[in-house]
Amino acid sequence: MEAKLTIDTSRIDPDGETIEGEVECVDLDEPYVKAFGGVRYSLTLQVFGTELLVRGTLEQDFDLVCSRCGKDFDDTVKVGDFTASFEIPEKSPEVDLTEEIRESIILALPTYPVCDETCPGIEQTETMPSDDRWNVLDSLNKGEKENGKS
Repeated sequence: MEAKLTIDTSRIDPDGETIEGEVECVDLDEPYVKAFGGVRYSLTLQVFGTELLVRGTLEQDFDLVCSRCGKDFDDTVKVGDFTASFEIPEKSPEVDLTEEIRESIILALPTYPVCDETCPGIEQTETMPSDDRWNVLDSLNKGEKENGKS
């Protein structure tokens, strides 16, 4: 599996072309978000003068930790509307798409991943102790009502 996705724009059909494959470009140093496999892509490439337009879809599998219950679960992050524009360098017809793909996948990651929408979260095994500090204020309020003040 390739670690970079570099496109030679001089070989792209003038009417555009579609490429598909997998590139391993998302390597996060996070204990709760682990990518496995590579980013699967299906991209349409078109050259307009000195610009490369890229559109398509991206998918990446992750091992995540549920933000409610703390259990590991697998999920696929999908970017259904990837669009990027690159200026083609004058000295070289090659354009590197790797960083844009990586950023799009990272931005699509859920902020608070949940293993299941119905996940109840961590079970409460103990009840919270009562807080007697508020009882003093309640007694003051009762005293005012007894004296006819409200």
